Amino acid sequence: MDQIERIIDGLIAVEGSAFTDDPDDSGGPTKYGVTARALGRFRGTHVTKFDVQALTEPEAREVYRYLYVREPGFDFILKINEAVGVELVDTGVNCGPAIAAEFLQRCLNALNRRERDYPDIEVDRDVGPATERALRAYLAKRGDDEGEAVLVRALNCLQGARYIALAEGRPKDEAFVFGWLRERVA
Repeated sequence: MDQIERIIDGLIAVEGSAFTDDPDDSGGPTKYGVTARALGRFRGTHVTKFDVQALTEPEAREVYRYLYVREPGFDFILKINEAVGVELVDTGVNCGPAIAAEFLQRCLNALNRRERDYPDIEVDRDVGPATERALRAYLAKRGDDEGEAVLVRALNCLQGARYIALAEGRPKDEAFVFGWLRERVA
C-alpha cells in the first residue's frame, strides 16, 4: 500500500463512513469526511445531500487524492517530509487546503531566524517551488528529526488556535471543538 493510501485510510478511520447532516455542522452533509461542497468541487457540479448520502468509499478516496493531496501540491511536500505532508493533508481536510498551505508558509517564515537560514516566502496559500525550497532549507538547517517535530508542532498550534477562533466566532462550533482538538491536534 502506498503512502497516500495509508493517509487516506487514516482520514477515513477518523472521519468515519456514516452519513451525517448535523444542522450545527458548518460543513453540511458529510460522508467519509467529504462534504457536499468538496464533492461538488470534485465533480464540477452542484450536489445535494442525497448525492453525499450515496457517496461510495472509492469515490471518497478519489476526492481525498485529488482535492487534498494532488491539487494543493501536498504530494510534493510528502516527498520532502512525510510527517509534515501528513499534517498538511489532515489540516487541509478539516480546515481547507489553502489554510493548511498558509500555516506551513507562516511557520517557515517564523522559523527562518529573520531570513538567516533562508529567505521569507510569500504567504499566498499556494504550495509551490518557493515553499518547497524553504521547507528543504529549514530541514537542512534544523535537522530532519528535530526540525520535523518542531514544524509539525507549530502547524498543530496554528490549527488548534483556528479551532478556538472558530468556536469563538460561531458558537455553534463549540459542539465540535473538543473533538477537533482531540482528533486533529496532536
